[in-house]
Amino acid sequence: MNDPLQIFVETYGCQMNLADTEVVLGILTKAGYTQTDDLARADVVLVNTCAVRDHAEQRVYGRLGDFRHYKRENPGLVVGVLGCMAERLRRDLLESESHIDLVVGPDEYRRIPELIENAVAGEKGIAVRLSRVENYDDIIPLRTDGITAWISVMRGCDKFCTFCVVPFTRGRERSRTLESVVREVENLSARGFKEVTLLGQNVNSYHDGKHDFADLLADVARVDRSMRVRFTTSHPQDMSEKLIRMIAGHENICNHIHLPIQSGSDRILRLMNRMYTCTEYLRLVSRIRSFIPSVSLSTDIIAGFPTETAEDHQRTLDVLREVEYDGAFTFRYSPRENTKAWHLGDDVSEEVKIDRLNEIIEAQRGVSYRRNQRLIGQTVEVLVEGESRKSTSDLSGRTDTNKTVVFPRGDAQIGHYLNITIERANSATLFGRPVLQARQGYGHSKLAANG
Repeated sequence: MNDPLQIFVETYGCQMNLADTEVVLGILTKAGYTQTDDLARADVVLVNTCAVRDHAEQRVYGRLGDFRHYKRENPGLVVGVLGCMAERLRRDLLESESHIDLVVGPDEYRRIPELIENAVAGEKGIAVRLSRVENYDDIIPLRTDGITAWISVMRGCDKFCTFCVVPFTRGRERSRTLESVVREVENLSARGFKEVTLLGQNVNSYHDGKHDFADLLADVARVDRSMRVRFTTSHPQDMSEKLIRMIAGHENICNHIHLPIQSGSDRILRLMNRMYTCTEYLRLVSRIRSFIPSVSLSTDIIAGFPTETAEDHQRTLDVLREVEYDGAFTFRYSPRENTKAWHLGDDVSEEVKIDRLNEIIEAQRGVSYRRNQRLIGQTVEVLVEGESRKSTSDLSGRTDTNKTVVFPRGDAQIGHYLNITIERANSATLFGRPVLQARQGYGHSKLAANG
């Protein structure tokens, strides 16, 4: 009997891609394949890709060049590209990258075992059909035991922001059933996981035909009160008062909301098809903070969108400072084919984009620093996640507001909650010392200081 093929998977991009990789591994494991972390031992190499920005695609192309070397040494090696790049570039990948054997889009993962078998026999394969129903509801993702888990609760997006390829690479919105998500969380709780993050391109538009996202969030929170619940990413248009009240009403739903603004200019927001104005966005922020005073807000911002002027850019800086985000993911605009923004041209020079991006980053760094300084002397509750990246004598974890905290190891154990008094802070990290014995339970007040 032949040994099972060894699968090596490398993942690029967002948390949705990480969750998709776990689905792929679940499918392959059920089909009899085994996973390896050693590329040299692999029979099959799969790259799960992101196509949201050109930089992400170029990184993948660079890595595919590395795999060409492995294939020269092992001609029987099967190389496959999965995910958004596979959907977007399709046959170009098979034609321009001759060592690639299979290309599989996000809705065709069930076919991977069949396509691998065909590739082993010498047949290249492509499967990129988008689906209006596929949500992998019945697939058990392959996860190693750990502290935190990502759970995909919906796929696709119906918003059609003019800069975004997601509706074209991942298709239209469709949601898993509430019951299937709750069962998955129950399984993770039984295995000792301490935190779950519910994922979707626009997670708060979740609807399974009976239940909306507030219903799902509440039922997940009830599974295990010692388990933290997070979610990402939200669209401001779908952040309902019902959802805000639900977050405020459950102590184990984390006090962190990622709420992309993208631009502070109403003119640019219209061109982006974001479906809200800055005034409406700021009113939403005020409503969130009225219900959850301790909330931490983060955002996405794009610099250099087509036709963006210096005045538009200044309005973005104004909103950033007015909202006082705890953090921001900031990007240079990257033209994507098939999007409406592609037809607007790319008239902001790279030099101007970089200058504006750096100005946004510097402004946000200052805001984050000031907000973190306010926490010095306060005590925050931290879920211990692992060793600090800079010192094995320190551990690190996160507050429910998604702030990273570093502290001396002492007797603390990974997976426990620990109260930490903050002694110093920079723009990215809090530093402190434990003040109470580590415990496994969980509890905090929604009215606590913003930690």
